[in-house]
Amino acid sequence: MRNIRTIFSIFLALGCFVAFSPTLPAQNQAKNSFELPPPPHAKEIHLKHVLVIGETKGFEHDSVTDAMVAIANMGKRSGLWDTEIRTDTELLTKKDLGRNAKNLNYFDCLVFASTTGELDMDASQKQDMMSFIKDDGKCFVGIHAALDTNYTWPEYGEMIGGWFDQHPWGTFMAPIVNEQPNFPAVRHLPKEFVKYDEIYQPKDWSRDKVNVLLSLDSSKLDYSNNPRIHRTDHDFPVAWVKMYGKGRVFYSTLGHTEESWEDPDIRKMYFEAIKWALGMTDGSVASHPKPAASGSNP
Repeated sequence: MRNIRTIFSIFLALGCFVAFSPTLPAQNQAKNSFELPPPPHAKEIHLKHVLVIGETKGFEHDSVTDAMVAIANMGKRSGLWDTEIRTDTELLTKKDLGRNAKNLNYFDCLVFASTTGELDMDASQKQDMMSFIKDDGKCFVGIHAALDTNYTWPEYGEMIGGWFDQHPWGTFMAPIVNEQPNFPAVRHLPKEFVKYDEIYQPKDWSRDKVNVLLSLDSSKLDYSNNPRIHRTDHDFPVAWVKMYGKGRVFYSTLGHTEESWEDPDIRKMYFEAIKWALGMTDGSVASHPKPAASGSNP
């Protein structure tokens, strides 16, 4: 009984000590407890801004939506750019549009996703768009039918490199040669490969004014009974780059079909092309002669 009373007296004394002991300062309590790390600071990310235009005033490609969505997803998944998608040309201006609408001053790169025909642009818009590339050093990426656009606007053809002049073989298994395997946009592609796509024949186009990245293998093409073949030099570029003033320009005829935008090779080419155009990677725009055909047919 005496032991029980002794133990009880000890617990009672301890209880009183705890009850009447001074409260430890908050900083001392923190040291004696589990310390949580400070809340992380939000990382400041400087996204580039890409404007994708899909207006069609001529032939309407089924793949326009696929191309626009693919470009937007590339930027979102990589965290490199955000994307404004439009099927009109209202934002192709440097004028203040109000209504929280953006204009060319906001964007870093302009992408034409299989636009066709004479786009709805007045003279001031055309001047602003060319100034955006040529003077401001912003960039332009043309997808497939961007070459089938603005035939009555000479400066557009000068900027992109030419215009569409038929697709002699329609959509076919195109034999393609990688002429510049060290260029970022085509580095992932083999020296020779085949893609099922529609390859445009350009007019008012000169190899001397661009750096051809990809071209058709002229030795593997059928030239018989094909009145749509107009290039006597049998030089059929598939992708090229150039400068227009201070701005970088990329164009490729690939991307005609909806299925092409499910092809990792095509998506990576355009992803790397936009990165290059935005100045994130380096690649020469110097022109070079047409390589010798792999076969005997010129």
